Amino acid sequence: MSTQTTTSVSERALLLLETIAKAEEPPTLNELMAAIQLPKATTHRFVALLERLGFVQRAADGRHYEVGHRLLALSLEGMRRSFDLAPRRIILSALVKEIGETCNITMLDGERLVYLDRVESDWPLQFRLSVGSHVPLHCTASGKLFLSLAPSALRKALFRTQPFHRYTERTLTATEQLEAELTRIRQTGVGTDDGEFMEGMAATAVPICDSRGRICATVAVHGPVTRLPLSRALALVPALKKAAKALEQTLLFDTASPARGASGRIAANASSSIARNSMRPAE
Repeated sequence: MSTQTTTSVSERALLLLETIAKAEEPPTLNELMAAIQLPKATTHRFVALLERLGFVQRAADGRHYEVGHRLLALSLEGMRRSFDLAPRRIILSALVKEIGETCNITMLDGERLVYLDRVESDWPLQFRLSVGSHVPLHCTASGKLFLSLAPSALRKALFRTQPFHRYTERTLTATEQLEAELTRIRQTGVGTDDGEFMEGMAATAVPICDSRGRICATVAVHGPVTRLPLSRALALVPALKKAAKALEQTLLFDTASPARGASGRIAANASSSIARNSMRPAE
């Protein structure tokens, strides 16, 4: 096989991943075949290979294809590494310096949240959750924000399959109570946690949106209620939103840039596909 042919095949395989990652709904084999303009047998061979490697997986109906666990893990790892670099760390550090409390950035990782970055305040009393830590959705400010913006069908499916563990006396474990809380959060666009995940801790979170206006991450502040009651955490929301807007600019990938090429586009689409089923936050 010539170098030119090899390059062409490699590009088609990458475009196949990109097509699956950026699709609003999981595509079928015929849709993928039309998108990358290859014969059905060749497209099926590519998809089978990607599925075997864990980069692609079949949807529940067996006919559609979606991002696999390995591509999600790769995109998350890339995001973790990128958040160690300026200007994202500079933005988060400036936010902590401005408000004087610990702030973090999270994204969805399956049915939990993962801490992508975190900058601590100088206070000796801290609730410490390191980068890479996973936390639940139903009792954290960022988690409830993601849940509030998820489609109703997806949210109800999670409610049916996921037990709501009680972490504190304030944790909402009844579906009706949680739905009412998520409705309120959806209307305000601000996630809150008033001692629901950790006793004596309060937090607020606002969305970081992708280029289509969909939530793809959150920026949040948290601290002990003796210093940061929920009322004060809510008063810090304007500063969080300002930082979120700045962070959004660092997440934008120029899909037309030759320097980034197909891999840059796929990384951008893969990271945003983590929240593909999310909705736009309330204005």
